[in-house]
Amino acid sequence: MQATAEPFESWFDTDSLDLQLKNAADPMPLFRSFLEQGQTILKEKFSCSTSAPLLVRARSWLVDQLLVRAWVIFMKEHAGDAAFVAVGGYGRSELMPGSDIDLLVLLPDIADERLKPGLESLLTFLWDIGLEVGHSVRTIEDCIEQSLADITVATNLMEARLLTGDTGLFARMRSSVAPDAIWNSRDFFEAKHREQIARHLKYNESAYTLEPNIKEGPGGLRDIQMIAWVTNRHFGTDSLDELVSHGFLTREEYHTLVGGRNFLWEVRFALHSLTGRGEDRLLFDYQRTIAEQFGFLDSADQLGVEAFMKQYYRTIMELSRLNEMLLQLFQEEILLPGGGGEIVPLNNRFQVRGGFIEMTDQWIFRNYPFALLEIFLLLEQNPELKGVRADTIRAIREHRHLIDDTFRKDLRARSLFMEIIRQPRGVTHELRRMNRYGILAAYLPVFGKITGLMQYDLFHAYTVDEHILFVVRNLRRLTLPEFSDELPLCSEVMATIPKPELLYLAGLFHDIAKGRGGDHSELGAIDARDFCERHDLSKYDTNLVVWLVRQHLLMSSTAQRQDISDPVVVNRFARTVEDPVRLDYLYLLTVADIRGTSSELWNTWKDALLRQLYSNTRNAFRRGLEDPLERAEKIRQVQEEARQRLADLTPPAEQPDRLWKTLDDEYFLRHTAEQVARHAQLLDGRPGTADCIVDARAVSEHGSTEVFIYTRAEDNLFTLITAVLEQLGLDIVDAGIITTADGHVLNTFHVLETSGEPVDNALRVEEIRTALLGQLTRKDKDEWHVSRRMPRQYRHFPIKTRIEFKQDPDDQRTVMELITVDHPGLLSQVGKAFTECGVRLLNARIATLGSRVEDIFQVTDQNDRPLEDAGQIACLEEALQKYLGSEPGTPASFVI
Repeated sequence: MQATAEPFESWFDTDSLDLQLKNAADPMPLFRSFLEQGQTILKEKFSCSTSAPLLVRARSWLVDQLLVRAWVIFMKEHAGDAAFVAVGGYGRSELMPGSDIDLLVLLPDIADERLKPGLESLLTFLWDIGLEVGHSVRTIEDCIEQSLADITVATNLMEARLLTGDTGLFARMRSSVAPDAIWNSRDFFEAKHREQIARHLKYNESAYTLEPNIKEGPGGLRDIQMIAWVTNRHFGTDSLDELVSHGFLTREEYHTLVGGRNFLWEVRFALHSLTGRGEDRLLFDYQRTIAEQFGFLDSADQLGVEAFMKQYYRTIMELSRLNEMLLQLFQEEILLPGGGGEIVPLNNRFQVRGGFIEMTDQWIFRNYPFALLEIFLLLEQNPELKGVRADTIRAIREHRHLIDDTFRKDLRARSLFMEIIRQPRGVTHELRRMNRYGILAAYLPVFGKITGLMQYDLFHAYTVDEHILFVVRNLRRLTLPEFSDELPLCSEVMATIPKPELLYLAGLFHDIAKGRGGDHSELGAIDARDFCERHDLSKYDTNLVVWLVRQHLLMSSTAQRQDISDPVVVNRFARTVEDPVRLDYLYLLTVADIRGTSSELWNTWKDALLRQLYSNTRNAFRRGLEDPLERAEKIRQVQEEARQRLADLTPPAEQPDRLWKTLDDEYFLRHTAEQVARHAQLLDGRPGTADCIVDARAVSEHGSTEVFIYTRAEDNLFTLITAVLEQLGLDIVDAGIITTADGHVLNTFHVLETSGEPVDNALRVEEIRTALLGQLTRKDKDEWHVSRRMPRQYRHFPIKTRIEFKQDPDDQRTVMELITVDHPGLLSQVGKAFTECGVRLLNARIATLGSRVEDIFQVTDQNDRPLEDAGQIACLEEALQKYLGSEPGTPASFVI
């Protein structure tokens, strides 16, 4: 590479620097000042809309001036004995504000010890003036040896640019690592392609996470560099424009590629400038600021940051399409010269060459528009195919405009799309390919509206289109034997589903109306009905898909927000579902939806809740909805089974009648027979004077760690227990508080580690038990303060605290729903409010959705009556406002 020749002299006053250096005893202050002034100039020019492509070259030129002068100062008479070389991004003259400055000191073949003192002083000086330098010192032989061993070294040297020093030495090094010496273009391409595949896997092959890496993620700057590296190695040029002259890109595609790269450069330059370091992750911390900087402002329909990120994701998608096409072209050019071997016909429109599908002639899509869908069906039906030939990818993109209303009404197109959905293999893979090529959005315009759409919260980890495709993927995995151990019950149910394609359609449409305003479930149901009727689905199938889309949140909401051990709750849910077939479909869709929302959202607790609700509802259907299980019958069943369990022990345990007389019906409704028997054992075996028992089980049937506490009823007990558990780093997902007639409590807490898994070892279980027992048996109980740190992302999502009270006259209690920002110590703060106002807690169901909690508390007054006294409710409002309204700085609102 040649040294940068941009005329930046008018930006940076190098003449003044040289004049001052002539008379300076210490050059460091001058270098440091010149660098700081230069960086200020670059920042000011960026704020005045100077383009990032110009600025990255300007920063490279600025650093060039400092390095060349420093080399002369420190190397003195030996300045011409070695070569000072820029490599990597600096070698390409693409220095971002926070980029490392990668340097190579190229030594002559025979080491000269006289160079060492100058080099050491030079490198120390560069760090001292504020340059973050990464350097290597090698001979030509070292360069060859390390390039052969590591493709990354070969890539860096391929981008080498001489700054100053021995030009002959530099030229010999370049020749020694050229393609005709090492890493020919075929080997180089194969290695770099493997490297990209591994990098994409690191990011789950998705660029659509909510905090993307703009450099390393799929579709990011590294993918563009990959194209440039292969172009350089094969064609001997570092100009992407050469891809047009070689027929690899059309002029329009070239402009799309460069435009996308420039946009990412703008974002990266802004990100480095904002953070003051080489930060390439577009974190929530910076997204709003950069969106405003780029002119994206909030509107009535959309946040400015969402509009900015939508442009980012769509840019990434377009770059991913170009990357795929170009890599395929390189594969055909480099790995399959001469056309790729024998042609094998598939039908009149498509054939296979070298394992890749292609058109039989260039007019196929113009003459047979339906072939724009047919090709994806053929890819599903022929799993041995490696992919699509590059000229066919380009033709698909160029003919997307043919997918219009007439196309969508064509029986052939409608039939092909349904066949794609019905195939036994490859559905997810081809839907993703259709999305990359722009075909899915063209055929389903409603899908196009959510392509690249982010939801600015911590609950959804992906853009809406990516989430939808993850849901379909999760459903498909349930059909594959190799994944049957992941979710055994789901796999069993999936095997009984009569028409899996209806489930995939529900997955495709369940969130398709996000971002429009209104209820996305209702709006999505309208879209689903329109699709099903246009594709000639039967009335029954149509109604099932529509119902699934409309009710896709029902099972999750019921399982996480209501007491699903209560027959009344189960019967009400069963009546809404109506029949076992709907239950099967809804259960599978619910599991796939939660698992596709965020990797952190799914856990064993949610798995157990959904399995329990599914099983209980199945039992309700078997019994018949006209003859529902009543609470009294449920209590009798639990007691009878618990008695049998105790009688079967060796020796038989004492029957628990005396204990049970102190407990109300609520206890037997909330606990299984196994739990009831275990509690009886624990209390029967306690020492006569023991007034406190703490028992913890590592993994319960509920998919959580179950903590049971028996002690005297006291004020602040809930506050103390929750504070201890939270300080131990545990997430509380459920709490049941039963008060006995003799003034004791039987508390059951279900907890998980912060990883979402139950406690997995005996030492940790004992730590929990010891910490609780130690605090509960102290006469002067400490007021614990939870000191866990709040995740950094939470401060970017202020959530207004909302508390709603509803009366439950059937159960003689008040239901309080709390929505607020999740933060350490939340439950203990709520417990303090209850204690201050004389409120008794019966049950708590904890649901955390990213940074947002939606907790349900069932409470009464001290006389076990619903909260009806206006003064008591006002007290609770004031106390909750005091403890929660300031988290995170917004007032609370109350609904009675």
